[in-house]
Amino acid sequence: MTENKKQIFILSGQSNMAGRGGIVYDTHHHKKHWNGVVPPECQPNPSILRLNAHLQWEVAREPLHVDIDYKKACGVGPGMAFANKVMARVGDGACVTLGLVPCAVGGTQISEWARGAELYENMVKRAKAAVEGEDGGGGIKAVLWYQGESDCLKECDVVVYKERMEKFVSDVREDLCLPLLPIIQVALASGDAKYIERIREAQLGITLPNVVCVDAKGLKLNHDNLHLTTEAQVQLGHMLADAYLDNFCSSSLSSPDSK
Repeated sequence: MTENKKQIFILSGQSNMAGRGGIVYDTHHHKKHWNGVVPPECQPNPSILRLNAHLQWEVAREPLHVDIDYKKACGVGPGMAFANKVMARVGDGACVTLGLVPCAVGGTQISEWARGAELYENMVKRAKAAVEGEDGGGGIKAVLWYQGESDCLKECDVVVYKERMEKFVSDVREDLCLPLLPIIQVALASGDAKYIERIREAQLGITLPNVVCVDAKGLKLNHDNLHLTTEAQVQLGHMLADAYLDNFCSSSLSSPDSK
């Protein structure tokens, strides 16, 4: 393993990226908690690391967002299933480390991810910390983005969602000095019925270079009809991995900006 080959992925958005798979309600203590079940596809791997809340690298384990989305109960998200599938491809015979940078926070609107806002600035800070000392084929390879459920509630948010998302992409790329940084966004699987299709239409309608959309519609939801089940999170992680491998990953592990 060599540190200069760390392939870094930013995980951002709201609760379904932070992970609610396996969250159950404890009637005795009247609060939610994770059931502790880790699927085979989400098992830790010594070559898959995560940047913790103290900006230190450690072996990645579920729940990835436990110290980031700390005000909520965090469970299984798509990140580990994604990383294990990518590692199976890019790590085969190569000295590669995957670095996951969890940044998602549940219940957040895209306006809270605008440049200058705390969540956005913290994400950029974490991303920059993740690449300190990286060279020789390392660096940020993609942003995985799953957000929008909180923007389904009011028409005033719906009508500007596409514009805000495109501005988010532009700002992230500018602030990280990666003009062609791949963004893999997820089209919503759940949300307020009145406006969800309009948000999905905005997500699926973005045509910026190196922005691809994975459609989560139809994936199984928990009893709250909002959050993906553990099984669905594994499926989504594999879908995100396929999107990255098919669209952005070359055998030379080249930088996104070289394409």
